[in-house]
Amino acid sequence: MQLSRMKIWFASFFLAAALSVPALADTNPALPGTLNYVEGNVSIDHEGVTPKSVGSTTLEPGQSIATDNGKAEILLTPGVYLRLGSDSSAQLVSPSITNTEVALNHGEAIVEVDELHKQNDLRIVNGNATTTLQKTGLYEFDNNPAMVRVYKGQAEVQAGEHQVKVKGGHELALAPENAKLKATGFDKNNYESADLYRWSSLRSQYLAEANVDAARVYAGYGWTSPGWFWDPYFASYTFIPGAGVLYSPFGWGFYSPAFLYSYGYPGFYGRSGFYGRPGFYGAPHVYAPRAGVGPRPIARGAIGSTPHAGGFGVMGGGFHGGGFHGGGFHGGGFAGGHGGGMGR
Repeated sequence: MQLSRMKIWFASFFLAAALSVPALADTNPALPGTLNYVEGNVSIDHEGVTPKSVGSTTLEPGQSIATDNGKAEILLTPGVYLRLGSDSSAQLVSPSITNTEVALNHGEAIVEVDELHKQNDLRIVNGNATTTLQKTGLYEFDNNPAMVRVYKGQAEVQAGEHQVKVKGGHELALAPENAKLKATGFDKNNYESADLYRWSSLRSQYLAEANVDAARVYAGYGWTSPGWFWDPYFASYTFIPGAGVLYSPFGWGFYSPAFLYSYGYPGFYGRSGFYGRPGFYGAPHVYAPRAGVGPRPIARGAIGSTPHAGGFGVMGGGFHGGGFHGGGFHGGGFAGGHGGGMGR
């Protein structure tokens, strides 16, 4: 009798566990050109889009997205984001994950590359030049005057018959065709206060928060597939690596479910907005809702302003004003093991 009850209990437990995994991926698949965030006045081929269009609207080849006193974030290959500044326009030329090309019509854009494979061919056309992004990093493109700026990473620029490699900390002015091109160094600190740079840094942080929120759902379920996954709490797609942890060029961590399952979750914010000890918080991986408490992705080696790399600080009540979107999410009293401690 006792054995039968145990069998029933285990069967019920595993069935409940299987059914408890939210179908975060059961939305429209994210393809290169998918609209992931919008604010202000933004249009696709002169048709206005709103935040309600996020996640369900994808640029087709040849379509252009334009910002008029607004900004937009578009997904390219998994782990790569294109962000348009105000009064800017870009056209999706080719959406294939092995042949991805976007043309900057006018204005400015930043491309954050968190993951890149040798099979990817990722190109940005700016004026008479085509830039191939060769490494993970952060890239900025201006149209007036035409310029390629590499904060971190490496790019190869083809302009007419000229081909130039641009490494991190260097920029290239795209001179008239047939003119000699030469990359020069620049001071990154001079650009960190620029509006698009600061906006991109904040978006990277939010997406890292969404990563922790989404990846924890699959922790312990044999996750091995990297890609874009929709997080309803952040109303956008985030990137989940297939294994381990990777860091954005701004220093924010993106964690795989297997990593979270093995090492626990990043530190969290306490009720008064203080975050606890740096490091990870281990089993039992249970987070009870409580206002002002949420997981914190740990930053490392950010190229922007000082990253939240550990220690104590005041964040004014957690993410988005009191936990996730004002109500607290994944909070959790004590978090034992792998760093220990608790927020205040």
